[in-house]
Amino acid sequence: MRTVIIRAFGDPDGMDVIDRPSPAPAPGEVVIRTEAIGVGGVDAVIRRGTLGGYGFSAGMIPGSEVAGIVTAAGEGVDGAWIGRRVWAFTGTGGGYAEEAVARMDDISELPAGLPSADAVTLGSAAPVAHFAYEHAHLRAGETVLVRGASGSIGIAAVELAARAAAGAVAVTTSSAERGKRLRSLGATHVLDRAGTGDETAPGVFDVIIDIVGGPGLPSFIQRLAPNGRLVAVGVVGGYPPADFGTAILGAFQRSISFGTLSLSTIPRAELAHVRTEQFAAAVRGEIHPVVHDIMPLDGAADAHRRMDAGEVFGRIVLAP
Repeated sequence: MRTVIIRAFGDPDGMDVIDRPSPAPAPGEVVIRTEAIGVGGVDAVIRRGTLGGYGFSAGMIPGSEVAGIVTAAGEGVDGAWIGRRVWAFTGTGGGYAEEAVARMDDISELPAGLPSADAVTLGSAAPVAHFAYEHAHLRAGETVLVRGASGSIGIAAVELAARAAAGAVAVTTSSAERGKRLRSLGATHVLDRAGTGDETAPGVFDVIIDIVGGPGLPSFIQRLAPNGRLVAVGVVGGYPPADFGTAILGAFQRSISFGTLSLSTIPRAELAHVRTEQFAAAVRGEIHPVVHDIMPLDGAADAHRRMDAGEVFGRIVLAP
């Protein structure tokens, strides 16, 4: 099979397309012939080599989510799964390939009417947004800011906030055109990356969903209202400064909270239930997967270049 590997961590030129033997499923696993592969921000962070200590090594296959047809089942897996269309989480790697392996508790059957490209645009991103709001205890009428709203997680966070009858739903993004598209998805205020540019937007927010991290995080901690909650769900802009906790303690009298959210802490059954509901909502047209482009597998490095350049609105999908 053809697959993409990270030959050297750093810029996208360190990615190669090579041939490897097709995988065989271990007990409790399935093999999936991929129809769509999600290209996410976490893939870029891993490729850059900035997640030290997580055990990544040169030669790894990036990619964490795929959609396609089950072609083989390991010991203990009902053979009736063979031939079914599924979405799958492949862990911290293994997705950028013509065939991928996933555990049974990490797959969800796809409903009729949901294209595979849409599935990998929503499959991880929309649950992240859902559980981030659950983590933040979002209540109807509260003000929300989505920092870094132009990616698939941010877009899902905007739509879910609007569906939850939040008050103001503000976003940060890089252009007026992107702001216009985010308004069509439920945003009520559009800010620039620094959090300015709309004088009608609230000055502080009850809930901030932060996908960016990076050196600007402390300034957004300052934008929390009394009893406000910021939930970090990504670090696509890099790690925040080591002393960012100073901003939290500096606002001690406002009783603000800072938290993180990883889907790895969500019980698999609960996660699968929410994902299945979100896939059904997408089929009904209630939430909208935004596919920026569909590219061939050997275009993976170009897809990463486009992400690094900030060109992507929604998600790029690879189609082997």
